Parts: sequence; structure tokens; C-alpha cells
Amino acid sequence: MRLFNAKKIQLYLLIVFFISVGLLILIYTNSFWEQTRLLKSSATQIYFVDNISEAHQQLIERFNRQHHGRIEVVPVNLPFTKFSTNERKELLARTLRSKGDRIDIFAVDLIWVPRFARWAQPLDIYFSAHERDRMLDAAMESCSFEEHLVAMPFYIDIGLMYYRRDLLRKLPNADALETQLRKSITWEAFIALGQQYPGNGSPFYMFAAKNFEGLICSYLEAVMGQKRSIFAGDTVQLYTPESRKALGLLVDMVQTYRFTPPEVVNFDEVQVYRYALAHDALFFRGWPGFKRHFAEPGLEAKLAEVEVAALPHFQGTAPAAVYGGWNLMISNFSNHKPAAVEFLKFVMREENQALLYETGGYIPVNKALYEDSLFYRDKADLKYYRQLLDNGIHRPFVVNYTQISDIISYYVHLAIKGEIGVDAALKQATRVINAQTVLIR
Repeated sequence: MRLFNAKKIQLYLLIVFFISVGLLILIYTNSFWEQTRLLKSSATQIYFVDNISEAHQQLIERFNRQHHGRIEVVPVNLPFTKFSTNERKELLARTLRSKGDRIDIFAVDLIWVPRFARWAQPLDIYFSAHERDRMLDAAMESCSFEEHLVAMPFYIDIGLMYYRRDLLRKLPNADALETQLRKSITWEAFIALGQQYPGNGSPFYMFAAKNFEGLICSYLEAVMGQKRSIFAGDTVQLYTPESRKALGLLVDMVQTYRFTPPEVVNFDEVQVYRYALAHDALFFRGWPGFKRHFAEPGLEAKLAEVEVAALPHFQGTAPAAVYGGWNLMISNFSNHKPAAVEFLKFVMREENQALLYETGGYIPVNKALYEDSLFYRDKADLKYYRQLLDNGIHRPFVVNYTQISDIISYYVHLAIKGEIGVDAALKQATRVINAQTVLIR
């Protein structure tokens, strides 16, 4: 009887032991997940507004992993497929004008920096001279306004020309021509080539001629490549020999030489890419990254034949191409500025700039990548982009640039459509801008 009771007590104690262990495990597990939940909820969330590509997403995920429990970047996607550049600009401006704190970091076209500086946190105290010197000079030029650092570069772009190698090979002296295109052919030689080109109705050259900023880039490349500014003191002066020559070139491509189909007056860059491939255009203007980002069913074989060249230049002048790209700014109304600064510093790091390039084709702004033989030596396309960057020119950095640009693009667009003459377009645009007249479209 005693033995039975002893066994019974042992069994009882064993049951109690396992129940206790189970409770301890349960308590520990619940405590662990509760702590994890609290840790996650205590992380500072910063909202980042941009066109969130796959490269952006990978960058954000890498940052969130490394800063788990402290900072979490929350992407706010404004895709180029749904919002034009101008629509993004106005949407951001309206949001920041309301002084809301829901945006912490936002990406801007580099030419918007003067306009958005009023809503941006000055960054002078956050980024040392050494940190700034690590970035490409051309990229940093667009990050300051009124002697204050108000942005940091995300990536840089440069205007260029694409061509179909399979179509070019049909021309005599194709090898020599290809070499010249890589260096930059003159517009005069380019026009002569177009007049001899047996295109059988296919476009010879295409550029985005919709009434938008992309058209202004083509116009300013032709003007500023002649070492001419559109400013004369405090006023805009478009009616100059250089400006007439530049606009005349764009108009003649459509109206005189018929190298460019009239449909381009309705096209942005993506529409140009699509039409150029579908209709076997020999040349078309664009930006780096086109071959990585453009996807159109049925055009893959043609896309594989596309190569990169420098934009043409007028005889007696040097090659010139407009800088593009996007900068990052921190909202002055953000409640999480230190965390936002930490993300900006993370983006600028060498390994993260490499990720952006390798995943998304975004041209890096960190100088170290161009000095790293292991990364740089097998990147033939990046080496060529780096050469093109040496020919870059910046659009004017003025607060009211977008208003000036809107007016110029309106009249340049009319001239290309053939609805107004070159001289009249430039005179009227100059008058409207200097009179500060609001243009009603």
C-alpha cells in the first residue's frame, strides 16, 4: 500500500513538473512574442515617397533589416506608370503646402530643388564636407539652394541617344559611323545621313515632343550646347540666334526633313520607346535605364539590338546633354528627422548605390564605385555613362523654373506642331515669361 502511494506521489510530482515546464515555456513564448511586438511597434516609422521600383524595395528591405526595432521605412509608391512627372510634382507640393507630417522623405526631380527648398529641412549640419565630397560633383550641384544644403543625390541621369544596331549595319561604313556616334556626331552630319537613309517609311529620329519637361530637355541641350543661356540678367531672352537655331532643328526634324513622325507631339519618353521599336526607328532620344525598365511583349528581339550613343552637337560646339536624376529631401514638417537622415546616409553608402545600379540600372552618385576596379571593371555600360556625364549641363536652378519651363514647352510644342513659326514662338514665350503672365492651357 505504501509502495503504491509512493508511486502515485512520484507520478503526481512528474505530472506537476511537466505542467510547470509547459507553463514556463508558454509564459516565455508569450513574453518573447509580446516583447517582439512591442519592439516592432516602438520602431520609428518614416514615410518615403517615390516611384518604388524593385531596386527601391530591396534597398528599403535591407535598411529595415539592419535597423530592425529602431527605424522602419514605409514606402509610399507614386509610380511613373500612373503619375506623370508634373503630376507627382503638384501632388507633393499640395501635400507639403498643408504642413502635414505624413511625409518624412520625398524624391524630387533634381530641377525641383529650388521650388521645394521652402518645405525641406536644411541638411548642412547632418552631412560633413567629407560625406559631400564622396558624391559626384555634378550630382551635388543640384542639392543646394541659397547657400544651404537642402537635398542629397539619389541617382543621376544624362540625356543620350539610342540606335538600332541591326538597322545601322545596313549602311555603308557602319563600323566607322558607330565609332563616331559613340563620340557624338554633328547635327549637320546627322541630317546628311538622314537624307541618305533608305528607311522605307520608318522614322530616322524620334524625340519626346509632348508639352512637358522632356521636350524642354531636347530644346535646352541644343541651346546650351552652343554656350548660350536663356537668361539675360534678370530676364529670360529666348529670341537669340542660338535659340532660333535650336528650335529650328526640332521643328525641321518633323516639318521639313520628315525624319520624325508628327505623332511625337503626343509622346513622352516611354511612348517614344514603344513607337520607335514598333516602327523600326533608327535613332531615338532617351535616358539611361531604358533597356532595363522597358518591357513590351513582342519587341524583345528588337530591344536586344538597341545600343547607346551620345547626342549629336552642332558643328563648332562641344557635345552637351542635360543632367537628369532624382534627389532626396526631408520634409521640414517631419517628426522623425534624425531617422530620416539615417536613411539618407544609408542610401549614399557604396554598397547600396551598387545595389541600385545592379538591380535597377540607376547611375550611382558615390564616387567610390567609379574607383572600385572589382565593381567597375566589367561594367562597360556604366563606364560609357560616366563619359557622357562629362558632357552634362544643368538646367537653370531658379525658384520659378517650372513656370518658365511650362511656358517655353507650350510655345515650343506649338512650333513643332506647325501651328506657329519659330520666331513667333520664341518672341511670345519671352514676352509671357517676362510679363509674368499666367499661361492658360
